[in-house]
Amino acid sequence: MHRLDWLAVVRHGLSTGNVTAQNAEAGGAELIDIPERDADVPLAPAGREQAEAVGHWLAGQQPRLAVVSPYLRTRQTAEIALGSIPAEIVVDERLRDRELGVLDLLTARGVQARLPAEARRRERLGKFYYRPPGGESWADVLLRLRALLREIGEDHPGGRVVLVAHEATVLMVRYLAERLSEAELMEIAHSTTIANCSVSTWARSGDRLEPVLFNSVEHLRHHGAPPTRQEDVNAEPA
Repeated sequence: MHRLDWLAVVRHGLSTGNVTAQNAEAGGAELIDIPERDADVPLAPAGREQAEAVGHWLAGQQPRLAVVSPYLRTRQTAEIALGSIPAEIVVDERLRDRELGVLDLLTARGVQARLPAEARRRERLGKFYYRPPGGESWADVLLRLRALLREIGEDHPGGRVVLVAHEATVLMVRYLAERLSEAELMEIAHSTTIANCSVSTWARSGDRLEPVLFNSVEHLRHHGAPPTRQEDVNAEPA
């Protein structure tokens, strides 16, 4: 990553799963009724509008490489946003969302009601190191993200690269680029909800990447696509 000149991370547009999860949390449900597997959740109509708006912004940034999560909502975001931009597009499974294992499709209320022992274990270990049975911790995701970014930096020195991925990816790239501690990352994570089709960027300054934008949605407002936010829920549906 230190060899890149410019790096951006775009969270996917609003998905049908985001909408369903928000409604389930607001309604006090224990389960999130999403019929598709996580990898097949598509964009909602508003998410497609957001992807078009982020495409206008990306056109002015001239990225040369886009690396995209294989999940449908991220691929759709990339296809819409990058449709007229002459950038190489690569789908890489290392950018997939964090796997939640037994917590999948449970709301915060559902985790407490159905898996109280896991809720206690998560509280004790903290968000960074807690790994739900069958799932991944944030530290696990960072292992694959470190490998991907190292490979991109080596293969595209001086490159201008955009990642199209998920909420956690934005936070973890910031952790890596800015060399944050666990405590600093958790403070940001607890105080910030990453908006759909937000952009976060870093640019070269000397021998490292320095932050320029974080969780910015001004491009959405400018192009008439009102920003939406995923509810900040403990079970972290994507």
